[in-house]
Amino acid sequence: MRQTSLLRRRGRVTTAHQESVTVRPHKVVSRQSDDGTIRLASGYELGDVVPHTGIWLHRWAEEAPSRVFLAERAGAGWREHGYGEVLGMVRAIAASLLARGMGAETPIVILSGNGVDHALLSLAAQYVGIPTVPLAEQYSLIEEAHGRLIYVLDKIKPAMAFVDDAGRYAAALKLPQLDAVDLVAAVTEGAPRQVTAFAELLKGDGGVDLEAAHAEVGPDTLAKVLFTSGSSSDPKGVLTTQRMLCANQAQIASALPLLKERPPRITDWLPWNHVFGGSHNVNMMLANGGTLRVDHGKPTPALIGTTLDNIRDKPGTLSFNVPVGYAMLVQAMEQDLALREAFFGDLDLLFYAGASLPQAVWARLEEMAMEVRGRLPLMNSSWGMTETAPATLMVHEPIGRSGVIGVPLPGCDIKLIPDDEMRCELRVKGPNIMPGYWGDPAKTAETFDDEGYLITGDAVRFLDPGDPARGLVFDGRVSEDFKLNTGTWVQAGTLRLETLDALKAHVQDLVICGHDRGEVGLLIFPKPGQVRGGADAGGAVTDAALMAEIETVLRGLAQRATGSAKRITRALILAEPPSLKDQEVTDKGSLNVRKIITRRADLLERLYDNDDPALIRV
Repeated sequence: MRQTSLLRRRGRVTTAHQESVTVRPHKVVSRQSDDGTIRLASGYELGDVVPHTGIWLHRWAEEAPSRVFLAERAGAGWREHGYGEVLGMVRAIAASLLARGMGAETPIVILSGNGVDHALLSLAAQYVGIPTVPLAEQYSLIEEAHGRLIYVLDKIKPAMAFVDDAGRYAAALKLPQLDAVDLVAAVTEGAPRQVTAFAELLKGDGGVDLEAAHAEVGPDTLAKVLFTSGSSSDPKGVLTTQRMLCANQAQIASALPLLKERPPRITDWLPWNHVFGGSHNVNMMLANGGTLRVDHGKPTPALIGTTLDNIRDKPGTLSFNVPVGYAMLVQAMEQDLALREAFFGDLDLLFYAGASLPQAVWARLEEMAMEVRGRLPLMNSSWGMTETAPATLMVHEPIGRSGVIGVPLPGCDIKLIPDDEMRCELRVKGPNIMPGYWGDPAKTAETFDDEGYLITGDAVRFLDPGDPARGLVFDGRVSEDFKLNTGTWVQAGTLRLETLDALKAHVQDLVICGHDRGEVGLLIFPKPGQVRGGADAGGAVTDAALMAEIETVLRGLAQRATGSAKRITRALILAEPPSLKDQEVTDKGSLNVRKIITRRADLLERLYDNDDPALIRV
């Protein structure tokens, strides 16, 4: 086995970054086996890992008791709690939970979104080893999504459920799956049945041995169960231990020295039922004595104004967002110098995840940062999954471009299995990796290979095959790929993104089809308002003008295609949008391809019927 160590030289770090924050250049150890398998690891050592999150809370309550830890909007101002106060509330709530007989076998399901009370309850549960299960709030608020909520409740069988507003969540609280569950609400008005006020938990209980319960919490204690979005199957409950949470923050801090240089601050909207917001961001503030302000805005037309107001009022030293959020922010800052100055004025790091940030947006963010401060924040990204707590690969040196997901974090062992087209299947091992799925030993077993690596299903490429330290680039999902009946592999994830970009004027989303068929085809969900004609009784759009426009685009793509795996020869436009009720859409808004293909099997057959009048044939 050949082994090399590659260190990215400090000389490649731009002056603009050197004057802004301390960075650690990428350092990668690379080994290649005779069978072609590549192993990557960080050249840096993993720092100390605390046994549980309560250590962080006690540390900062002692060292910085008055520093604001948790905050959210309250009327015209902010509700704020310092570390010392948070520790007191967490211990009181934890005692109340113990007094109710709660423990490791009695999960708490959290139905509402981000908020200070949500955070306090989660931290209190972790303090004494009670697992929490935060769920997407749309599961409860949208009646069509109640099937997904019922699925999780039946699987978890919680002993307690929390909502911030009982009236707002009344429809979900009426579900029979919650009949025997202790309901807790911050606002009890409008509750469909008896609930406990969250204020009651804050009173504590002196009749329990809080210290003994806290002392039992350790690295293997289950902290929470995070459900995957279910893009390819039913959601799976990821067992998230204290070790995973604590190791991941030690890994990140080893790569990002800036987190230790001054207490970080974020004003953040990313949902806590997802690992990015709920594990990565929340624990980054707690581990480093930072301040977390809950942003109740979102990157949507209706709520982006709230986010912009919060940035103006309480900007952070770190910014976490998804690409569409940064695109909307850039658009707003173009017309608002004060917003631009607030956002960049004290910014150390700008981090995106969830998809690749368009290079034009990246470039404009850099330009604005230089205009405001004359220097750049560290602009980076990462790769992770719910199963990895999440950060496993991370960019931690200036790279000047979007699309790179980074190099291994300290303590992570990366296995890359190359295919014939120079991309690699990604498998990972490390202290941040889950032990398994809730109540599903069979699925757990098939998720790890015979060497104990997590099979991620993702594919990556080296940015520069000759220099692994330049990082990896995401290259789609191996699990989305399929073979044509000729034996040719179709890289469906990559092809989907390319086709979506070409059809963006007409298409909301699409599904790449062709498994065991002779040609690649599309099932298309058109943008609202694009269909000007009709649809047939079978659910296919027959709008001749729209069909012709899509055919023109597909013909152009087919002319440039380099083989059958990249040549789309047929398409069908679907009249019915993706169904949330039938679980064709995940809580992240992505398509559940398996559900769509199964539910619309008749339309898939029509896609391969050359005589079908609704078929777009290229």
